[in-house]
Amino acid sequence: MDMKIDIMTLFPDTVGDVLWESILGRAQERGYIRIETHQIRDYTTNKQRQVDDYPYGGGRGCVMQAQPLYDCWRHICEEAGERLHTIYMSPCGKVFTQEDAKRLKNDYKRFIIVCGHYEGVDERFIDACVDEEISIGDFVLTGGEIPAMAVADAVCRLIPGVLPDEECYTHESHWDGLLEYPQYSRPEVWEGRRVPEILLSGHHANIEKWRRKQSIIRTRERRPDMYEKLVFETKQDKKLLKEIEEELSDGNDEQQDQ
Repeated sequence: MDMKIDIMTLFPDTVGDVLWESILGRAQERGYIRIETHQIRDYTTNKQRQVDDYPYGGGRGCVMQAQPLYDCWRHICEEAGERLHTIYMSPCGKVFTQEDAKRLKNDYKRFIIVCGHYEGVDERFIDACVDEEISIGDFVLTGGEIPAMAVADAVCRLIPGVLPDEECYTHESHWDGLLEYPQYSRPEVWEGRRVPEILLSGHHANIEKWRRKQSIIRTRERRPDMYEKLVFETKQDKKLLKEIEEELSDGNDEQQDQ
């Protein structure tokens, strides 16, 4: 097994069912990865299996208590025989990127993801056990399960054997700072819209050039924040940039003539 992820959650069946489907499910069956869910309520000390209480200082909602979280976390670490890297899914965390997925895949063979709920978790648990807080965007969800599944999926699909070939992810959006080029499938004409002729040519070098050019254009148009960070060093990329600039200039000239 190349990767194991332990997810601490109040909804282990829901999380487990999703992550045992499709590609990740097959990868688990084949032993490339293992995603194990842990019910935080199993580590409570009261009959009601209560994991939350009102916040000190007042305010709406409840906060997850430190003790059941800690006992669940400690059990996982003891079973592993070491203190595991621990991630808390939080809207206060750093926004998750493809680079984070690569980092987690390369740096850890096993780590823990903690799913919060209600108004969050007791800060003392975070201080004592959490190594990093991660967000999947500048918005708030009702719990950490969806973000946890997103992170687990993004990391596990990079593990050798999970996908058929490295090209399945190295040519995708965000891998090298660019968005992925447009994709097409059969039929050749759909609702009057044709597949670009270049993709039917069979000329692989020209197809790769076209795809690279489309990735650059798409990134420039849709994600200027990403585009500004790109550094184009190869002769081919510089030639493509020149072509793009000339096409944009010609397009602007046509608009002005109209």
